[in-house]
Amino acid sequence: MSRLSHSQRLVRYAVIALTLAALAAAFAWTAGWIHWPGARAVLTPNRLVDAFERSAGKHPGFRRNHAKGICVSGYFDSNGNGAALSRASVFERGRTPLLGRFSAPGGNPAEDDANTTVRSFALRFTMRDGEQWRTGMNSAPVFAVRTPQAVYELQEAMAHDKRTGRPDPARLDAFFAQHPESRSLRDWLAAHAPASAFYNASYYSINAFRFTNARGATRFVRWSVVPDTPYAPYAPYAPKDTADSKSGDPDFLAHSLRVRLQSGPVRWHLMLTPAGAGDPVDDATRAWPAERERHRIDAGTIVIEQAQSQIDGPCRDVNFDPTVLPAGIAPSDDPLLAARAAAYAVSFDRRTREEVHAGVKPR
Repeated sequence: MSRLSHSQRLVRYAVIALTLAALAAAFAWTAGWIHWPGARAVLTPNRLVDAFERSAGKHPGFRRNHAKGICVSGYFDSNGNGAALSRASVFERGRTPLLGRFSAPGGNPAEDDANTTVRSFALRFTMRDGEQWRTGMNSAPVFAVRTPQAVYELQEAMAHDKRTGRPDPARLDAFFAQHPESRSLRDWLAAHAPASAFYNASYYSINAFRFTNARGATRFVRWSVVPDTPYAPYAPYAPKDTADSKSGDPDFLAHSLRVRLQSGPVRWHLMLTPAGAGDPVDDATRAWPAERERHRIDAGTIVIEQAQSQIDGPCRDVNFDPTVLPAGIAPSDDPLLAARAAAYAVSFDRRTREEVHAGVKPR
């Protein structure tokens, strides 16, 4: 990566901080665990989503986070190797249809893609027996904080100062000092330039899940999807001869995907990484040792063939709740999994009701 000027470093720091807040919003849930100062009221999922709407603006009909995105469809071509870890039928040899959605964190559907440092990839696999596997992945392998309480505290730290209209750096620094676990994601974002496109980024489950195979053996697993297309960094973060995205287009991520698909499908390998003894399976801020990757299993190929507008595409009415799982995959005790399920449900309910009121027919 090329050396950044002082002003570029400041801009990048600000973008990373905003990304942390947006990611926290995506995973947040309280369900009675968090109280307002003075314990005057319980911060319910609805109240928390209200706060997201105030910070990003209310955009009826759109998701409260990851508001800007694009639908995609294709299939998963399983090679049968995943059956060693899970009895889920999706890992049987053969083809499973899927639909998905690429996006970036944030509640504003008009956000400039240049302001984002993380890409996200959500998928819904639909098996022949009617079971589904839904997953939401990020292009960073770890999360900012471990608990819903810390998520709420990060949101408070990111509140805009009335005088400047921007987050107060002192409050943000105080939060980071109180939450050293956030260092993992901050360091990763500082060291990894964002991908220049949706289709050349790797994506990670972040949370661990419990896999059970046909013999009843159980392992905790994290997964990733690794692109066949070589990674390239987004232009402002990289030497000119290594970046393939062009600045100036606020929607370059979706536009470049559509152009790429004109020449054929794009592919990722679904890699399953089992935990080792002592690896944390309930803490999304902690990466597993690098040597775990030597034992990961290539379970097959995710193939994306088409892209569609999120306004009327097939992903519009899908809630990518990561706790919707087939037999053979179960959630771990990571508190952020329940958090994500509840926050997504509130967002889904609000935006679909808004569409009905606007006269948009559900699918």
